[in-house]
Amino acid sequence: MSGAIKFALAQINPTVGDIAGNLAKIIAHCRVAHDELASDAVIFPELALCGYPPEDLLLRDDFMRQCAHGLAELLAFTKTRRALTVMLGHPLAERGKVFNALSVLANGEVRACYRKRHLPNYAVFDEKRYFTAGRQAQAIDLNGVRIGLTVCEDIWQRAPLKQAREQGAELIVSINASPFHDAQASLREQGVVLKKARQFNLPILYLNQVGGQDELVFDGCSVVVNGDGRVAARLPAFRERLAAVVFQRGKFIAGEIASPPQGAELIYQALVLGVRDYVEKNGFQGLVLGLSGGLDSALSLAIAADAVGAQRVLAVMMPSRYTSDLSLEEARKQASLMRVRYQLIPLQPLVCAATAQLAPIFTDLGKNGGGGTDAKMDITDQNIQARGRGLLLMAISNQLGYLVLNTGNKSELAVGYATLYGDMVGGFAALKDVPKSMVYRLARYRNTVAPVIGERVLRRAPSAELAPDQRDQDSLPPYETLDPILEAFIQHDHSAQQIIAAGHDPETVRRVIRMVAANEHKRRQAPPGVRVTSRAFGKDRRYPITSKFFSMPG
Repeated sequence: MSGAIKFALAQINPTVGDIAGNLAKIIAHCRVAHDELASDAVIFPELALCGYPPEDLLLRDDFMRQCAHGLAELLAFTKTRRALTVMLGHPLAERGKVFNALSVLANGEVRACYRKRHLPNYAVFDEKRYFTAGRQAQAIDLNGVRIGLTVCEDIWQRAPLKQAREQGAELIVSINASPFHDAQASLREQGVVLKKARQFNLPILYLNQVGGQDELVFDGCSVVVNGDGRVAARLPAFRERLAAVVFQRGKFIAGEIASPPQGAELIYQALVLGVRDYVEKNGFQGLVLGLSGGLDSALSLAIAADAVGAQRVLAVMMPSRYTSDLSLEEARKQASLMRVRYQLIPLQPLVCAATAQLAPIFTDLGKNGGGGTDAKMDITDQNIQARGRGLLLMAISNQLGYLVLNTGNKSELAVGYATLYGDMVGGFAALKDVPKSMVYRLARYRNTVAPVIGERVLRRAPSAELAPDQRDQDSLPPYETLDPILEAFIQHDHSAQQIIAAGHDPETVRRVIRMVAANEHKRRQAPPGVRVTSRAFGKDRRYPITSKFFSMPG
C-alpha cells in the first residue's frame, strides 16, 4: 500500500530577475513548511527562482549563471532540513541549451530534473524562442508513492499524463505560471485539471503562481483534485498562500477550499493586483492621475487607492473652460469618498500660453497654404488641452516619484479616441484591457463594496469635455454597439463579413475596423496595462503599423 505525503503548496509572488529576493522567499517558505507544517515536500511554481516570464533575460549568460548559483544555494540549504523535499521551477542551462526545468532537491542532492516538454508559443507565450523542449517523462518515489512530474503546458496535453501513468505514477505534480484572463481560471480547473484527473484516474496537484508582472497577472487559484475529479483543496485567488495538503491511501484528504471570486469582482481584483505589483516591484512612491469627474477616471482612482492605499494616491483635477460644474462636483466628491489627496489646477492659463506661442507660426502657415482650417484648429485646440494635462501630470510624477496612472479604456484605445502625449500619457494603464461596457460593470461592483462613484456619473453621457457640449457618441458609435464589434474583431479575429452576418450594420462595422487599423501607431505608444481578457493590446496582438490589409474602400 502507498505511503502518505504531506505536501506544502507555496503559491508565491516572485519578481522577474530578482533571483536573490526570490531565493530568500523560497527558503523562508521551506523553513515554514518544514518547521511549522511538518511537511514532507514543498512545491514552488514554474520558474519560481527567476520569475515568469523572464523573456530575453534567458539569453544572457550572466542571468543564467545567477540562476545556477541560486539553485546551488538552495541545494545547500536542503542539507539543513534533511526531511524536506523541495520541488522547484527554474531555468536550466545544459550543453548550450536552456530548459524550463522542475528539479527535485533533497539533502543536498538533485534527485530528479524534469524538463518541460510542451512549449507554448501562442497568445502571450514565446517559449520556443528561449527553451528547448524536454523529451522524457519522469516520475519519482517519495514515501513509497510514485509521483509524475509536469510543468504547465504539459498538463494540457495527453501524452505526459499517459506516460506518467505508464511509469506507475499514483499522482501528478504540475507546477505552473498560468496568466489570468476573465475565463482562464474556470477553463483551467474545469476544462483541464478536473477533466484530466478523471480521464486518467490520477490525483493532480496543480500549483500556480500569483502576482503582477508587467501586463500579466497571475491569479493563483492552485487546485488539488482526486482521480474522480473532486476538488480536495483550492488556494485563494490573487493572494500568496502556503498551505498543506495530505495524500494517503491513493487520494488527497480534503483541506482548504477557497471560493474564487466571480464576474466583475474577479476582474476588479486582477486589476488591483496588477496595478499594485507594477508600482511596488518598480519602486514608485505612489500614484498620480487626472481626475475628470467622469467614469473612467473614477474607476481608476478606486483601483489606485485599493492597490496602494489612499495615502499614496494624488488625484488632480485640471478643468478647462469646457469642464462642467457636474464634473467639478463629482471629482471633488470622488476624491473625498476615497480619502485621497486632491489638487485642482486650472488648465486654461497653460492652454492660452501654448496657443499664443503657436499663433504666429499657424498664421504664417495659413498664409502660405499650409492649412489652418476651422476643423483642424478645433482638433488642435482639443489636443493642446489634453497634452497640457499630460504635461502637468508628468511634472508631478517627476517631482514626487509617483507613477502616472493612465485612465483610458480599451474601447477608446482600439479606435484611437485618445490624444498621443495627452490623455494617453502614463506609466501604466489600469483600464487598458477593459472595454467601456465592462467599465460600467466594474464601477457598479465597486459601489457594492463602498459607494465611491455617483449615480450621476454612471448615467451621464460619456464626454472628453474638450469642446462645447461634446459627447463621445459624436465621434464614435454608441458603446453598446461599438464594444461587440471590437470584441469580435480584436478578440476573435472575425472578418468584417462575419461581423456583419452576426447582425451588425455594415457601414458601422467597416467604419470601426478602419478606425482600429488606422490607430495601431497610437497603441504602440500607449503605456502597458493589466491584461484581463483573452486578447489584450500588447503581447497578445502584434499587428504591423503600416498595413493596407483593412483599408476596405467603399
